Amino acid sequence: MIKNFGFYVVPIALTIIISASLFKRVPAFEAFLEGAGEGIKSTFAIAPSLIGLITAISMLKCSGALDLFKNLMIPIANIFNFPPDVIPLALLRPVSGSGSIALLDNIFKTCGPESHAGKLGSLIMGSTETTFYTLAVYFGSVKIKNYRHTLICALIADFTAIIMSVLISDLFYH
Repeated sequence: MIKNFGFYVVPIALTIIISASLFKRVPAFEAFLEGAGEGIKSTFAIAPSLIGLITAISMLKCSGALDLFKNLMIPIANIFNFPPDVIPLALLRPVSGSGSIALLDNIFKTCGPESHAGKLGSLIMGSTETTFYTLAVYFGSVKIKNYRHTLICALIADFTAIIMSVLISDLFYH
């Protein structure tokens, strides 16, 4: 029964939407077209922010700055039982979701998912946010240019999540 459930979800959802629009006498196709038009406008509104963010991420990766910072942070990371392989993930997670997934995949391949680095990386991925991407998309879509305290608070939340991930990893997995 569960295997076939996904097969029926879309037709059932469409039937419910069309039935509700007929019942409420709402022109469904016109409403769909209006919503699609608004979606395209939103996409074009946030495109410049996303293009800038993606360009900055690519430059950071290609320049070697991420590896340089990782090498500088290794002595400090060792004091706090923070695996050096997870440093790039902690740095890139607030900036890029797909980039941090690629880094986590690399940690899994090199260290293993059951390793300290693999478990800590998983905790970091689950407890932090792609802060810069989120701000670019949501604030860019409504044309807010002054982030005020949002960026600082979000980065503090990410930093706190990373610290708590280390503590939880040490407490439960070490």
